[in-house]
Amino acid sequence: MAEDTKPTEEEPAPEPTEAERIFLVVVDETEEMQKALHFACRRALHTGGRVALLYVIEPPEFQHWLGVERVMQDEARQQAEQTLQTLAAKVQAATTKVPALYVREGRRRDELLVLLKEEPTISLLVLATATGREGPGPLVTYLVSQLGGQLEVPVTLVPGALTEEQIDAVT
Repeated sequence: MAEDTKPTEEEPAPEPTEAERIFLVVVDETEEMQKALHFACRRALHTGGRVALLYVIEPPEFQHWLGVERVMQDEARQQAEQTLQTLAAKVQAATTKVPALYVREGRRRDELLVLLKEEPTISLLVLATATGREGPGPLVTYLVSQLGGQLEVPVTLVPGALTEEQIDAVT
């Protein structure tokens, strides 16, 4: 398998209006992603904006046999599509708008940066911080420490310890 860092199949969403704000959430399996998603949905609802979801399929660490790698890639693609469909239904129920969906293959941080450069309609990146001792999370740490002034899109960091009620109160 060649590592493809170009966009893969993306589900088209209605084109945003000129004034519509797009809130991008990077999808993963963490609890804090759910906090970022809730925040983005609430902000989109209150501002007439739209949520966008980015799911990055990371390359498998096991790459010894081509057949096994293909099976792993197919399973990862199915998982990505299933996860995005579930989250898209949640976003649409919360905001009344269909979210934009992006599926990429590569390293999460690299694909995020490529998407932000390719999509000038994205207004805000919404991430939530982890609550454990290991720090705020690898993506947050990378963006803040390595790219601080280089990002051209504002980043909102939602404290991972906030409850949905607390997020509702500030949005």
